[in-house]
Amino acid sequence: MDADAKIRRWRLILGQESQSRFGKMGNEPLTKEQDLMDQALAAIYNRTENGGFLVQGGGAGGGASNPQITRWLGDVRKLFDKELVTVIQSDAVNRCGLKQLLFEPELLENLEPDVGLASTIMLLKEQIPKRSKDSVRRYIRKIVEEINKLLEQDIRRAVTASINKRKHSPIPSAAALDFKTTISRNLKHYNKSLKTIVPEHYYFFDRTSTSAANKWTVILDIDQSGSMGESVIYSSVMSCILASMASLRTRVVAFDTNIVDLTEKCEDPVDLLFGFQLGGGTNIEQSVAYCEKYVENPSKTLFFLISDLEEGGNRAGLLRRLEEMKADGVMVICLLALADGGKPYYDTQMANRIAGMGIPCFACSPEKLPELLERAFAGQDLAAFEKEFEKRKR
Repeated sequence: MDADAKIRRWRLILGQESQSRFGKMGNEPLTKEQDLMDQALAAIYNRTENGGFLVQGGGAGGGASNPQITRWLGDVRKLFDKELVTVIQSDAVNRCGLKQLLFEPELLENLEPDVGLASTIMLLKEQIPKRSKDSVRRYIRKIVEEINKLLEQDIRRAVTASINKRKHSPIPSAAALDFKTTISRNLKHYNKSLKTIVPEHYYFFDRTSTSAANKWTVILDIDQSGSMGESVIYSSVMSCILASMASLRTRVVAFDTNIVDLTEKCEDPVDLLFGFQLGGGTNIEQSVAYCEKYVENPSKTLFFLISDLEEGGNRAGLLRRLEEMKADGVMVICLLALADGGKPYYDTQMANRIAGMGIPCFACSPEKLPELLERAFAGQDLAAFEKEFEKRKR
């Protein structure tokens, strides 16, 4: 190791406060990777009032979670050796107000559900002691059930309406009732005294749309790097809702530098969520290549790439695969984030390249998911979502 490398290592050890002294020595600045290491370590070890996992309150459960810290904890997995990762994560539990939370199950059970905190806990799941594991699962389940309550009914209606558009059947079935058409065509039968619509005719979707030949394929390719914590939680719930629909074939794939097919875990969103390993590097191109083999009928395939696009693999190869998939007739959508509010963290250069190929590329809030799915299945323009995303970036 040369002298400059040794000095840079000492600079990392001593932290950001030593930068001015090392700068006066005229040494080479930190490399890009070392700078990321420096920021990750500073976020955990140089904790200020607003710098830990929890802000304003000084203790576990005293405030909102800090998504920036969650991202750095994820980066730790790809920046440091496995032995150091264990040490750093253990220190994070002690220094960032999480020790009491993870080691006292009754405290966690009294916390209000918080998606940001849940994503942080999922990042540190290897640090959770055995006696707290059941409490953690119950806490995660509370959050999942809240999200499911918010999204399930609307997603089912949106997908059913778009897939079965203009396909109606005379055979009545409560499960196949077309609410939108039934209401709109019976508005003239509004009963003032009852203050409700009394339909004279009900409209039902054609159940043959659930036959194998008519099924749509939905592929969700989900980035499990540290910055995607909240997106992974919402994606898990959406995946399970879609997987439970008879008119769809749903495949769920998680990736970092490795690929994990989680399709078989889609019966329970909590089991699916615990199948993710948040944090680590990314090889998106490799994962897209894996997903390609499940495209049987391109014109009836919806492919979601849910990622911040921080590609550590073949960037040119990724762009080529997405472009070819789109050219084949697959509906390709890139979701940079699936989370509430805030400016998402993502690779702007890669996002612009993908958008330039005519592939919708934006962040989406969870409550907009039903509308997004309805428009996507119907092959409609998604410009409204992109415009909303542009506003969020400002």
